[in-house]
Amino acid sequence: MPPQDMTTAASPSGGAAPENPGHDHLLDALQHQVAVFARRAEQTRLGGVGQVRNSMDRAAYLLLNRLDREGPMGVKALAAGMGIDSSTVTRQVAPLVDTGLVKRTSHPEDGRAVVLQLSPRGQARLDEVRSSRRELMSQVTDEWSEDERDTFCALLTRFNAALAARQAAHQAPPAG
Repeated sequence: MPPQDMTTAASPSGGAAPENPGHDHLLDALQHQVAVFARRAEQTRLGGVGQVRNSMDRAAYLLLNRLDREGPMGVKALAAGMGIDSSTVTRQVAPLVDTGLVKRTSHPEDGRAVVLQLSPRGQARLDEVRSSRRELMSQVTDEWSEDERDTFCALLTRFNAALAARQAAHQAPPAG
């Protein structure tokens, strides 16, 4: 077994004896692995394989991906779907518009409203990044079975959904 360093091993929590040391140790290991994953993902920007140009800022990728999957929409709808505020979306979309990846158009029913949509250039760039990331995922999980990939994807999806639900619950105005 290779030596474990701070990037792969979970460290014990220390302090007073926990009520359920196995459970606490597992939660410590889980939070540590999530932190390591987040750092590694940011370091590589999950940029895929090949040239550095295949990487893309996380915010840009998520915005382009949502516009691709859900079609043109306004800033408020985009913000709500991503769980962030409109001013953040506006700030993140500005460079995408400036570089021609996203187009601003008038709403078909209300010409005063602005709709954001993926441009052909944005679609091509997104396709390039997706392909590169798909190849990276293939390489990283090359020794995994399809069942393992499927299980990992299902659990990661469930984990992200739970985090989103928790965030939404904490941002919701108090009932009453």
